Amino acid sequence: MAPFRAEHMGSLLRPQNLLDAREAIRDKGLSPEEAGLPAIEKEAVGNVVKLQQELGFKAVNSGEFNRTRFWGLMWDEFEGSVALQEAEVSMFRLYHPDVVSLIEKDRKVMPGDSVIAGAKLRHNREKSKSNLHELKLVQQFTPKEEWANIKLTMITPAWFHMRYKQGKAYAEGVYANDDEYFADVAKVYQEELKMLYEAGLRNVQFDDPGLAYFCSEEFRAGYASDPDNTVSIDALLDSYIKLYNDSLSLLPADFHTGVHLCRGNFIGGRHFASGAYDVIAQKLFQELNVNTFYLEYDTSRAGGFEPLQYLPKNKNVVLGVVSTKLRELEDKAEVKRRVEEAASWVAKGTGESREEALKRVMVSPQCGFSTHESGYPLSEDDQRAKLRLVREVADEIWGEA
Repeated sequence: MAPFRAEHMGSLLRPQNLLDAREAIRDKGLSPEEAGLPAIEKEAVGNVVKLQQELGFKAVNSGEFNRTRFWGLMWDEFEGSVALQEAEVSMFRLYHPDVVSLIEKDRKVMPGDSVIAGAKLRHNREKSKSNLHELKLVQQFTPKEEWANIKLTMITPAWFHMRYKQGKAYAEGVYANDDEYFADVAKVYQEELKMLYEAGLRNVQFDDPGLAYFCSEEFRAGYASDPDNTVSIDALLDSYIKLYNDSLSLLPADFHTGVHLCRGNFIGGRHFASGAYDVIAQKLFQELNVNTFYLEYDTSRAGGFEPLQYLPKNKNVVLGVVSTKLRELEDKAEVKRRVEEAASWVAKGTGESREEALKRVMVSPQCGFSTHESGYPLSEDDQRAKLRLVREVADEIWGEA
């Protein structure tokens, strides 16, 4: 059962014919069928599942080939959601790392679409199809006895809240306050997860750059100086932890949950924030009710391993010590040394031996290889070499999947 000694974070480099089909839909107005997307997508997912299997990865996924961006279409499918086009800059926290990097200041808009709750949020199985489609596609290329290993990545329930100014994540009059909004978000996630569980999913990884942004001194300073905020930044983190816990509260015991923290992985391998986990580690590790934390640790942007001393005995950590931003292949001996160092900090916090602590430690790249559909610095050969390195490190430290 997940997590496994060697993991990757979800997105993998898309094949060119898949990118071409989506471009034809976007630029020429073709339907998915006219562009041949269903067949191309199916073939691409089959090939990428085979790649993962050949490299020895158990928690296989679609490579996020069904998506153009890592958060997919899940929120667009919720009843009540509205995608605003080029939303006014006044809606956003201008110190939020994503907003700082993406906002078009001269035009005073956020490019692309921005999702808010235009009405009460509800889950509708007739509309919420993208995650289910992705899962079923991967299942077609995975032996049924291994379906429980399949990992689906899913965007954090706080994704379309943190970037907005106070009260702007929902249209005026839809919700009286954030607590009402969070309650409906949790219900929608409960229903989505229930639907996926019934279809065979047993392994979900929530992608949450926002949690890592709480580590950023710039974000914390911006939040503290914003007169529109009605709660402290620590209270906001508490709200997000509660939102997660409520969203996961109805899951069966055999459903593995994890959360992936990174500091941005935009086109070109750009990051959006820096900051060590120290300021949030104790609260996050001890109060967020997930099984596993997938943590970015490829550069000094994430700080040291000291915060891992707060990891409880009943939780795991996957160390993202191989970079998807840099083509240079890491030194295997150095990666193994860092894993051992991290395990020592886990052991220090629990009173275990390092060998005991290593049982709850795994290894991975720090993020996906293509969190948006194109524009990333690594080649397919680079990607394969990085994944092979992760597998070799896991084999040499643990000798198991």
